[in-house]
Amino acid sequence: MSEPSPAVAAAIEGELRLLDPVVRASAELLAALLHPEFREIGTSGRLWTRETIITALTADDAPRPGPLTASRMRGEELCSDLVHLTFDTESKGLRSHRSSLWRLTGAGWRLYFHQATPFADDPFAEV
Repeated sequence: MSEPSPAVAAAIEGELRLLDPVVRASAELLAALLHPEFREIGTSGRLWTRETIITALTADDAPRPGPLTASRMRGEELCSDLVHLTFDTESKGLRSHRSSLWRLTGAGWRLYFHQATPFADDPFAEV
């Protein structure tokens, strides 16, 4: 497998930072990684905006899922300012397929869109 392009590498770095519990608990760190027009479709099907996800993740009573481990992360540079990542995560036995779009802004690469879909058995494990 070849090395990812600098754009894909930057998106992967940002995505891994977003999985860090320290980053997930900091409004400032999250704001630096999320695009101003960020949207997410969560594992529950709920729609999130940048403001609602930052508020939910940084609330004093926010659930802390524990460490999220990522696997099978792949990226594709769709154009000079847009990267698509796909990967899986697991936390406490809960697994999700994930898809993210990262956009290049004047402030660097920022997460523009994210979707997570829970799964139990993975029929595409060899893909």
